Amino acid sequence: MRIKLLVLTMAVAATAIAQPRCEITLSDNWQFCKGSCDNDGAVWKTVSVPHDWAISGPFDKKWDLQTVAIEQNGEKQATEKSGRSGALPWIGEGHYRRTFQIPEGYEHAELVFDGAMAEPSVSINGHKAGYWAYGYNAFRIDITPYIKTGDNLLEVDLKNVEESSRWYPGAGIYRPVKLVLTPKSHIDMWQTCVQTLSIQENKALIRVSAKVENPLEEQEIFISLIDRDGQIVKTNWVKVPAHGDLTSTIEVEEPSLWTPETPYLYTLGLSLVREDVDEAAGIADVVTIDETRLRFGIRTVSVSEEGGFQLNGVTRKIKGVCLHHDLGPLGTAINKSALIRQIKTMKEMGCDAIRTSHNMPSQMQMDICDSLGMMVMAESFDMWLYPKCKNGYARFFNEWADRDITNLVLVNRNHPSIIMWSIGNEIPEQGSEKGREISCHLQELCHQLDPTRPVTQGMDRAEEALKSGFAQVMDVPGFNYRVHKYSKNIEQLPQGFLLGSETASTVSSRGVYKFPVEITDNSRYASWAPTYDPTAIQTADGQCSSYDVEYCSWSNLPDDDWVWQDDKPWVIGEFVWTGYDYLGEPTPYDEYWPSRSSYFGICDLAGLPKDRYWLYRSKWNKDEHTIHLLPHWTWDKKRRGEMTPVYCYTDYPTAELFVNGKSQGKISKNPASRLDRYRLRWNDVRYEPGEIKVVVYDGQGNLAGERIIRTAGKPAKLQLDAWMAEGHLLKADGDDLAFVTVSLTDAQGTLIPDASDQLTFEVSGAGSFEAVCNGDATSLESFTQPTMKLFHGQLVVIVRSTKEAGAITLKVTDEHLNLSQAIDIPTR
Repeated sequence: MRIKLLVLTMAVAATAIAQPRCEITLSDNWQFCKGSCDNDGAVWKTVSVPHDWAISGPFDKKWDLQTVAIEQNGEKQATEKSGRSGALPWIGEGHYRRTFQIPEGYEHAELVFDGAMAEPSVSINGHKAGYWAYGYNAFRIDITPYIKTGDNLLEVDLKNVEESSRWYPGAGIYRPVKLVLTPKSHIDMWQTCVQTLSIQENKALIRVSAKVENPLEEQEIFISLIDRDGQIVKTNWVKVPAHGDLTSTIEVEEPSLWTPETPYLYTLGLSLVREDVDEAAGIADVVTIDETRLRFGIRTVSVSEEGGFQLNGVTRKIKGVCLHHDLGPLGTAINKSALIRQIKTMKEMGCDAIRTSHNMPSQMQMDICDSLGMMVMAESFDMWLYPKCKNGYARFFNEWADRDITNLVLVNRNHPSIIMWSIGNEIPEQGSEKGREISCHLQELCHQLDPTRPVTQGMDRAEEALKSGFAQVMDVPGFNYRVHKYSKNIEQLPQGFLLGSETASTVSSRGVYKFPVEITDNSRYASWAPTYDPTAIQTADGQCSSYDVEYCSWSNLPDDDWVWQDDKPWVIGEFVWTGYDYLGEPTPYDEYWPSRSSYFGICDLAGLPKDRYWLYRSKWNKDEHTIHLLPHWTWDKKRRGEMTPVYCYTDYPTAELFVNGKSQGKISKNPASRLDRYRLRWNDVRYEPGEIKVVVYDGQGNLAGERIIRTAGKPAKLQLDAWMAEGHLLKADGDDLAFVTVSLTDAQGTLIPDASDQLTFEVSGAGSFEAVCNGDATSLESFTQPTMKLFHGQLVVIVRSTKEAGAITLKVTDEHLNLSQAIDIPTR
């Protein structure tokens, strides 16, 4: 056919494009109003999307004050939970509106929302165009019937009701909104899929599936496979059938495979073309009707009794963390720089997977996981029919669950980072026949939409789930906590393996060390627990010890999970609760005020690593050595001579500790001891000012390295260290962020570990102040005001670029100490 001769170059070069696809992110010039906004006195303000209307606060226990018994925590009686959903004003109605332009000639238009909290209702030019119930899901609306050439009015109405979440859900259009304009006949990207069928002997077989909406006669799709250097490595032509659905199988020689270590991405180019023949003139021309591209990776995923979890046929144990969707002081408003910082910090720890708990992920987050190399368990629901909280997703499950799972899979299945789907978390129905039936139904729906990935969910009631058959029907049986039940679980699982879908729930506060050092489940703070101590809760400070020996009544320490991960080949990996602290769920201080965010994080709410970060790094990071000492060595006179245990987190097996040059003993890790298999501990050290030094030795007894911690002198300077996604500058796009860690130190640069000075921040030049956070779960200071106290000597200031290139200057001032320091951040 002449079309193949003519378009081979023309489709790629797009020399004859008619009505090209246009995709516009609607970010600026939104008007926002909270509450009732129909009257003339309503207050509308200009905002940018993504937007979280509640993150500025104020914090107050009155917001969503819940009196409940948290059943999954084992609670039997209802108690007041003042910070359960973050103590921020997210409840109520919010209204957004803006105009957008439709150029002449476009025949089809749709809006794609990546998420809006909650129950978004969308209108175009006064006509209701669509609605979606679930605030966490991506959805799209065909707005073609309602648009006109020129200006169009878009309105989005949102509604958040009380007791609809177990954590801070955020509020507003918190993920991007995109306008997609195409010809009437076009490629449907939600129905376009690339799947790796097999990888054998340096060859990969991939299948491309696509759908053309409103197909025309004599249409073809030109498929091009493009490597990351922009070179076309494979092409194919497929005739578009009358029904519009088409597939093509392509063999790729010497493929570069996607893994967390080598996150290689290809680009798939799709050109929808048609031959236009002028019979009178005897001329044939080719018109490119629609063009689009998507990035994908070549890789396979499998799970089996023999091989465990395999990526590209290679067995590996999953080293994962759970992540809630908020970004600390930024709230739920998604931001690329913040996500990159989060994922890079986890990867540097040795983490290779995240679980999007307990909600559907953003596309921006998945794009970043693709490019940086982070495997993903993409989760869907925290509840089905039975409500964990009064107004949760159970209100929608019967009507919306299938649609929500469908959208989750369709919009995400081209991301190579996603290795499994999760259809639920700690579902109360796990002990019932109805629950087993729902599991089978939702899992089969995932298989129909995507047969290449396994399906899992997190179960917290092992006996009930096994008795009902709920666990046995899952591709990957996932169990939350209670590792002591693993042996009985595996005996009843025909799959022959299990996953720690949620592990640890160890709690700590950065820089806080409590004496004496005691292993505790913190149940003394819970009024429902048999071990409740009213005196303890009355005298509590709302902090947990960073010796990493505190956990919760249902959970355990990292060391407990690692024993099972290391010793049992049928345990295929874990997802630690959590990688970062998040807003809401302030366990073990659910009944303590003020406390409004979690303690579970390996990093705190500001993104600063806690000591536990280095414990996980010493176990997970196989490329770099870890030597980390705790606690700090700056105590007041009352601690002189007092027992002050010293821990070393390291991948080396042996170390010797010195206090002011005096040896405290040379010790090695002990596989028979709960806390000494993975840590080195000197429990009988007595504090005296000066320095502590650890010297580590490798397995052959060779000196391998050392670390020193010194007693701090008087506060002398503010140290400012900037992190940027690009390394040394910001993009002048109005979205890029710099994260500046501020530390109060002595003249030699030693951190003042208990400093709580009030600091102020001033930003000038080509940027603006965005937010600040110190990682203190009990702080009621606003994230969005340019002042905050240090928490144990540190905090993080976030600066946003403008759309004009130049230099940004951040000035930090400590008026009490008469100190100030500035840092310049270039933008381009």
